Amino acid sequence: MTPDILQYHKSQPTTDRACCDRLAALIEEYLPEAESKVWHGHPVWFLDGNPIVGYSKLKGGVRLLFWSGQTFDEPGLTPEGKFKAAEVRYTDSVQINTDDMARWIAKAREIQWDYKNIVRRKGRLERLK
Repeated sequence: MTPDILQYHKSQPTTDRACCDRLAALIEEYLPEAESKVWHGHPVWFLDGNPIVGYSKLKGGVRLLFWSGQTFDEPGLTPEGKFKAAEVRYTDSVQINTDDMARWIAKAREIQWDYKNIVRRKGRLERLK
């Protein structure tokens, strides 16, 4: 885990820190080829410069976000925003299901929309994989 992500975790309250630690460990296990960093204030993992998955502390818990998650056709993920992102929220690390994470991350690797070039394309997303 990168130093900036470790610092992000240290700044979280105990319960949220446990969620962040668990999510980071699973993401790193299931997506070892990804680059990770704190981006726009929260930890995000990228493949070829394209954001794939990240999490952030929100009021009342931790939100796990998959940038292309609406196209995964997966129960447990809720649409977020006007693009293709989907999320799930946790208030305790015991809520994080390892099987779900493995499946969602496998789909995140295979199903990607080009967020890296969204500004250049004036808000239009194109499917990469």
